[in-house]
Amino acid sequence: MSVTDEIAKLNELKESGAITEEEFDTAKAELLQKMSVESQQPEKKDFLEDENTWGMFIHLSQLTAFVSAGLGYILPVVLWQIKKEKSAVIDAHGKNATNWIISAFIYGAISGILCFVIIGFLMAAVLGVLCIVFPIIAGIKANNGIVWAYPMAIKFFK
Repeated sequence: MSVTDEIAKLNELKESGAITEEEFDTAKAELLQKMSVESQQPEKKDFLEDENTWGMFIHLSQLTAFVSAGLGYILPVVLWQIKKEKSAVIDAHGKNATNWIISAFIYGAISGILCFVIIGFLMAAVLGVLCIVFPIIAGIKANNGIVWAYPMAIKFFK
């Protein structure tokens, strides 16, 4: 029921004698104040327009690398490029994710070379775990409105 409908109902009650003029004025003032408070509330954004949601998508899209090899490297960058002009927060998430992707690629190449010395196998295993854990942590933090810089990520984009 809208505020005008409620005021009309109050007016009918006043005219029928069910409530006094004072009660009508008090109830009307409360309705108008309630309407004023509601109009000052920020409008809820659509789920797909929320920058926290986009930040989460950017980070979690890295996990698609386990479905299709190159997709986990391309999808986060594409999502970032689509929305970076609309929000500084989304731009920050995209930069952090891209910095981590490039850094992980470099670390993977180094551990691949070091496999000849055996230590590379351990490094590759640790990197594999970090490539799962870090995007999940970043995605959760992004959904909570926090821009999280990946540890060990080289800052290519600032």
